Amino acid sequence: MKRQQRIIETSWARSYARVLYELKVPAEDIEETKNLFAQTSELLEVLTNPTIFIMKKEKIIDRIFPSSIRNFLKVVCRYGKMSRIGEIFDAYDCYCRRQKRILQAELICVEPPDELRLEEIRQFLCRKYKADEAQVEIRKDPGLFGGFVLHVGSDEYDWSLKGRLQRMQEQLTWR
Repeated sequence: MKRQQRIIETSWARSYARVLYELKVPAEDIEETKNLFAQTSELLEVLTNPTIFIMKKEKIIDRIFPSSIRNFLKVVCRYGKMSRIGEIFDAYDCYCRRQKRILQAELICVEPPDELRLEEIRQFLCRKYKADEAQVEIRKDPGLFGGFVLHVGSDEYDWSLKGRLQRMQEQLTWR
């Protein structure tokens, strides 16, 4: 999970994400749309250019994108949010995971845990957050010295040696 994905989504991005989810656009059409934007930077430039009339932009949308997502993209374009389409898709992915009760977490550690320990962490997360599934992305950080830090949304569980040393230092300096 990237650091930017933990940033709290804006309410408008959540609103667009919910609408996109409720439209029941096939997942493959959404992936195709994401890929089109990722592969063709000029496409986003044209759709966000204020000097190009909205009718011209809608014609481009009709020619390039899957039919199931065209009207959604036209609305995004009309309301001037096309420059934030990446945020909308990120919010959509997050909304889909919430609907499916899939929790996403980031485990920062010196060495990746073995499969048994990783499964214990997933079970802990599912119990704690009442999720059906927990997806854990692992990131290495030798600066922790040992242990690990677990990020889940805005929650942080710091069981690292570095974190323990910092807490001990804070306790000693308060006396």
